[in-house]
Amino acid sequence: MLCYARGMNLQRPLDRNSPIPLYFQIAENLTQAITDGTMKPGDRLDNELDLTERLGVSRPTVRQAVQRLVDQGLVVRRRGLGTVVVAPRILRSVALTSLYDDLKATGRQPVTQVLGVTQLEADDELAAALLVPVGAAVLSVERLRLADATPLALMQNYLPAGLLRSDPQVALAKTGLYELLRSEGVHLQAGEQTIGARKATAHEAKLLDAPRGATVLTMARTTFNQAGQPVEYGSHAYLADRYSFRMTLLAQP
Repeated sequence: MLCYARGMNLQRPLDRNSPIPLYFQIAENLTQAITDGTMKPGDRLDNELDLTERLGVSRPTVRQAVQRLVDQGLVVRRRGLGTVVVAPRILRSVALTSLYDDLKATGRQPVTQVLGVTQLEADDELAAALLVPVGAAVLSVERLRLADATPLALMQNYLPAGLLRSDPQVALAKTGLYELLRSEGVHLQAGEQTIGARKATAHEAKLLDAPRGATVLTMARTTFNQAGQPVEYGSHAYLADRYSFRMTLLAQP
């Protein structure tokens, strides 16, 4: 009987005669325990030394097994806590949908905290993204999106002033931006976006309840209506250990 985490035993023993590497067998045991709910978000794995002694394997083997789980987004290493099981990573297709739409579609419970709604004058970047004159009035909305009560993304969106009839401070606490736009007769036709990665700022790390310097995935997107006019420009930051993008690639004809 193999013990991998505090208070939790697994039945599948290591097969030392198998061509499957030991680290992979350990990782698969842990993955199964996490996916079937035996290990739940917040549960901690025993430390590397304890696992090494209990399993009778080398420390690099244990480290490689745990790193596989980290790479899959199933656990995270947290200073002072050790290695902790996390909620399943949000896997999002790259399509013209909002994070709110995607969370609802996958059965997750989206919650939004509207951090601020202000009107400002478009600078060069916003004027170019929204095709408005420099100095034109632009609505700025900052939101924190949570999935099942876990902070997931910090979202900053900009829209031409006057586009929304409803109060975004109230409406966006209950629904997603794209759903709100659709309800007000704005038809979203196309989008252009850039995906990147960087270290979280101190502001982002605090709001996302993440360690300083945690990696965030970034997305900058401009969305267009049927007439080809920009209706929204967004700059978002997602915690990389809780979120990933999925893309389908086709060969050139």
